[in-house]
Amino acid sequence: MSTDGTGARRRVQLLELAAQLGNVSEACKVMGFSRDSFYRYKELFERGGEEALADLSRQGRPLVKNRVPAEVEATVVDMAIRQPAWGQARVSQELKSQGVVISPFGVRNVWLRNGLETKEKRLKKRGVSPTEPTP
Repeated sequence: MSTDGTGARRRVQLLELAAQLGNVSEACKVMGFSRDSFYRYKELFERGGEEALADLSRQGRPLVKNRVPAEVEATVVDMAIRQPAWGQARVSQELKSQGVVISPFGVRNVWLRNGLETKEKRLKKRGVSPTEPTP
């Protein structure tokens, strides 16, 4: 959804079309929305008008509840820099042996957020050229 008001305008148009047709399912098909979304938009519109529909964008707002704690993230980044050749499963296992619980996919997510998803990027962050042999 866009933040310039066009997304909110399309949502209002969906509500107007449903009222005009008298058929929510048909309006949703025409506009490309799900009926579940329609009823959410309708409730928001009834509560706060078009302004309530404009505030639906989640772009730029991360889901913090799904993130690992900052100290775990720092530990993962530190290990990625110290051991750039290790994969996400190996990092997860090593951290588990140190008492830090994080899944291999959690390690991967931390790497992605910090720009460390490839061995070359981890080596570069360490200050070693990717073509040089690893110490």
